[in-house]
Order: sequence, then C-alpha cells, then structure tokens
Amino acid sequence: MEKDLPLESVVKKASNKRRGVSKESKVNIILFILLVILIFISLIIGKYYISPKVVLSSIGSKIVGQRLNVSEEIYTVIFNIRFPRVLGALLIGAALSTAGAAYQGMFKNPMVSPDILGASSGAAFGAALGILCSFSIIGIQIVSFLFGILAVSVTCFISNKVSKNADTTLVLILSGMLISTLFSAFVSLIKYVADPYSKLPDITFWLMGSLSSINNKDIYIITVPIIVGIGVIMLVRWKLNIMAFGEEEAMAMGVETKKLRGIVVASSTLIIASSVSVAGLIGWVGLIIPHFSRILVGPNYKYLIPTSILTGSSFLILVDNLARNLASTEIPIGILTSIIGAPFFLYLMMNIKRGWV
Repeated sequence: MEKDLPLESVVKKASNKRRGVSKESKVNIILFILLVILIFISLIIGKYYISPKVVLSSIGSKIVGQRLNVSEEIYTVIFNIRFPRVLGALLIGAALSTAGAAYQGMFKNPMVSPDILGASSGAAFGAALGILCSFSIIGIQIVSFLFGILAVSVTCFISNKVSKNADTTLVLILSGMLISTLFSAFVSLIKYVADPYSKLPDITFWLMGSLSSINNKDIYIITVPIIVGIGVIMLVRWKLNIMAFGEEEAMAMGVETKKLRGIVVASSTLIIASSVSVAGLIGWVGLIIPHFSRILVGPNYKYLIPTSILTGSSFLILVDNLARNLASTEIPIGILTSIIGAPFFLYLMMNIKRGWV
C-alpha cells in the first residue's frame, strides 16, 4: 500500500494540473487584459485629449448604432483616426512577432528574424517599386509579397548550396545579410531615380516606418492576409516543437520538413508583406518579441505563438503611442523600434542561451 502512495500522489497532482489553469494560460490572460487597457488608453491620449467617459460613450454609440451625446468631431477622431491606427498597430505587431517566432523555430536559430532572412528588404523593394509606378495599395501589397517570397527563397537556396545541406546557422545569417544588402541597394536605386518632388518624399518617409497614414480602407486590406497567415502558423505550431530536434528526427516522426518550411515561409512572408505595404519598415519586432515571450512562457510553441501575438500587439501599440506623443511632431515608429531593439540584440549576443528554439 505504501508503494502505491507515490503513484497515487503523481496521478492526483496530474489531475489537479489538468483541472487548473496553467501558468502559461494565466500569462496570456494577463497579456490580453493589458492589451485591452492599452487599446483604451490609446483612444484617450493624443494631441486632442478625450476623456475616458466620452470614449466609453462613443463606443456605446457605435455598438447600439445611435449617437449618445457624442459630437461629430469626437466621433470622427476616435473611429476614423485613432481606432484604425490602434487596430493597425495591433495587427502589424502580431504579424511581425508571429513571423519572427516562426522563423526562429523553423531554422532553429534564436537570432533569425524576418529582417535577417531578407523578407522585409525584399518586401520593401517591392513596395518602393509599387510607389514609384503609382500602383494602388492592393498592387503594392501584391508586389511586396512576391519580392518578399523571392528574397527568402534566394536566401534559403544560397544557404543550402553553400553549407551543403548542413545545419549551419552562420551561413544562413550571412546569406540573409547578403540578400538584404542587395535589395537595400535596389531600394536606394529606386530612390535615386524617383521624382524628388513627389515620389522620393513618399518612399523616404515610408521606409522609416509609420502608422500615421493608416485608415479604415488599409485595415480592410491587411486584416484578411494577416489573419490567414497567423492562422496557418497557429495550426502548424506544434510541428515547430518537433523541428527543434533536428530535420532528420522530425522526418523520422512523420513531419514533412520541406513542406512545413514552405508553409511557414509563405505564411510569414504574406503577413510581413501585408504589414510592409501599409506601414513601411518596422524593424526588430520580429526579433525581440519572441525572445521576450520565451522569458514569459518558455519555448513551447503551443504557448509561444499566442504569447508572441499578444506581446507584439501590446508592444507596437505602446511604441506608437510614444511616437505620436513624445514630441511636437510625430516620430517615425521604425526609429523607436530600432532604438529599443538594437541594445536588446546586443544583450542577446552576449547572453544567448542554447535550446531556446
């Protein structure tokens, strides 16, 4: 009887654990509450302050479809200016952080991000080319997607050829740096030939990254591809855990690694291209947010992807609030994310932990 007690104890603890809420779920609940609070605060603060009571009345008016003592001016500020911007920051922050986490898991490299593999540079070139050719926003998005896919495909091709299919993260990173530099040069070429009075200012400001020009139409355009891309990654996220054992081990467990890599790359590049097409280059989010999420919930992608989505959304909303309120003129959000991301990247280089991916 005494020998059975340890087994009974283990079973009881396991049963209690199943009935209770896991630590990771609690973290995500807290992050969700924080995200809701940040959204509400973002509707309040700005150059034109709106009281919390008026914001709640406006939201109530929107829900019931009737004006509840809310002026036309305030209603316009909240739902035509601030809400699209907040929703855009939410979607783009979730997209970039999800893509970064997926790339890091796929390539088993904690230093990999969409920027390093060339997806952002390729999408940036496509969008700059679309602006130069006066394409519509849908045309810019399509061109961004195609060049983003091309950039990542070339990076993977060069890495496989140079490393002879070996698991060499250094070759992968160097290949990505090569492709990123190449597409950055193409962007510079487009800036050189662009009209300095019309096209060039648009391209230059867009490259710095900003959410100031996002409107309801942009939200309608990017919502579907971003949700589809994130949804696909959510469906295959458990396979990213298996990829951590290595490609041969994953294949032995029945995972089609080439097919999985294609799905993850295509989904990640789709959401990156969608983000880049309306907000420009917003760097470092895809690198630093997955690492911060690992600190919160660990490396299990079952929880890491949802945590990255919530953390990335909150982070970009917070940075966007700083961008539009720190100074008299708005600071491009890409500048602030770089200022925050560069020191964190240096910290990762000095304190990297093996086995996090």
